[in-house]
Amino acid sequence: MLTAGGKLEQARRARDPRFDGRFFIGVRTTGVYCRPVCRVKMPRAENVTFFDSAAAASEAGYRPCLRCRPELAPGTPAWRGPSTTVTRALRLINNGALDDGSVVVLCERLGVTALHLDRSFTNHLGASPKTVAQTRCLQFAKKLIDETSLGMTDIALSSGYKSIRRFNKHFVQTYSRSPNSLRKTRPAAAKGIELKISFREPYDFQSLLEFYRVRAVPGVENVTVDNALSDNGLLDNAPKSYERSFVLDGKSGHLSVSKLDDQLVCVVQGGSTRSLMQIMSKVRSMFDVDAVPEEINSVLCEDRIMRKLVRKRPGLRLPGAFDEFEIAVRAIVGQQVSVKGATTVMGRIADQYGVQTEYGRVFPSAETLADLDPATLPMPLKRATAIKLLAVAVADGELEFDADEQVLYDQMIAIPGIGPWTAQYVCLRALSNPDSFLHGDLVIRKVAEKILGVSSEKELINTAQAWRPWRGYAGMHLWRASADPIVLK
Repeated sequence: MLTAGGKLEQARRARDPRFDGRFFIGVRTTGVYCRPVCRVKMPRAENVTFFDSAAAASEAGYRPCLRCRPELAPGTPAWRGPSTTVTRALRLINNGALDDGSVVVLCERLGVTALHLDRSFTNHLGASPKTVAQTRCLQFAKKLIDETSLGMTDIALSSGYKSIRRFNKHFVQTYSRSPNSLRKTRPAAAKGIELKISFREPYDFQSLLEFYRVRAVPGVENVTVDNALSDNGLLDNAPKSYERSFVLDGKSGHLSVSKLDDQLVCVVQGGSTRSLMQIMSKVRSMFDVDAVPEEINSVLCEDRIMRKLVRKRPGLRLPGAFDEFEIAVRAIVGQQVSVKGATTVMGRIADQYGVQTEYGRVFPSAETLADLDPATLPMPLKRATAIKLLAVAVADGELEFDADEQVLYDQMIAIPGIGPWTAQYVCLRALSNPDSFLHGDLVIRKVAEKILGVSSEKELINTAQAWRPWRGYAGMHLWRASADPIVLK
């Protein structure tokens, strides 16, 4: 639990959007908890309590505000605290670890006792792992009620509940009313399921799209441009969207992500409704919507030169991964070749080994590539063999992308043909670690030498210590600067 007063009280009184999702306000006189941006009549300071998370407010007995809808707040970054155990546990919970399993099983995967995990969660989030998982499920269910035309049974199963009975019971316990009573009007059925995702400003959506555009796997991914606006000269940089096909829970589908005002809009066609929460978790990671620009930029701007890059792109975000295995293959393919060349090779692998669905081609699974003949891949044999060995390790369960970062890094470099750069790139994108820094990347080193005056990898590592724990963002700023002749002057 956070203490009242000071910066949080100022943020509450100002309804400061920069703090939306970073803390929640419990009002003792009403028993309701709200976002800092809630427009209800301002409660008196002596009647409020600050909480680290929505789960903490829920565990304390407060119910969600129906006006500001806490489930719409930008998320809390999993990397917010110094505990690697909490970080990994949150990542596993977001992937549904407690939807199907127990806290005991989760602790076994983490290698800690249930008591240690509970204490760690209480210290960092103010709530137990079980409450965090339950709040996640309930918030997603509330979102589906408000934004889709799905029936209540589909909503319950899509949100991680094992039965409609459990869903109804939890909902009534939290809101003191039934789920149906909150659906005043059922949204009109549309082509696909449309869900909105909040983020904190500033948000550089275009830079993310450009990153994905040049790396999009042909046939699997695509970044579209509104040609009508471009052709009419209405916009120099026309709105774009990211699209991809997928297979989850044995069902194929297609998704698109675009930006509308201060939200992202994700449209899902096909697929299984039970995969919706997993899809949204992946999209949130891909587009780094839970980042807190104020915290990141305040650290990076302490460096005089980095300050110049940050001010040019204050909303720069980290690219994540929809399919971690696909990204790992991409990292191997990208060794010592251009981005364009690697994209071409990825397209050939997808075309040769992927699966064509009614929604598009899907990148091959680890099980598929584990059986390939490395000689059939359009690349040097050593690299092709590394892909096969990686696929075998993932298919056999020996290498998991939800592992601790150091464990994943060590497992990656233990595979012949995979070096530090490749492993670091995978950690950056597959784990969304904001402190992963590609100090061996040739582009980053060249830009660093040009604008930072560091000529060796060791110097760059030492310089980057001042950017922790946001070295990943610093690396993205350096990457972007490589294509900016003004910055490099």
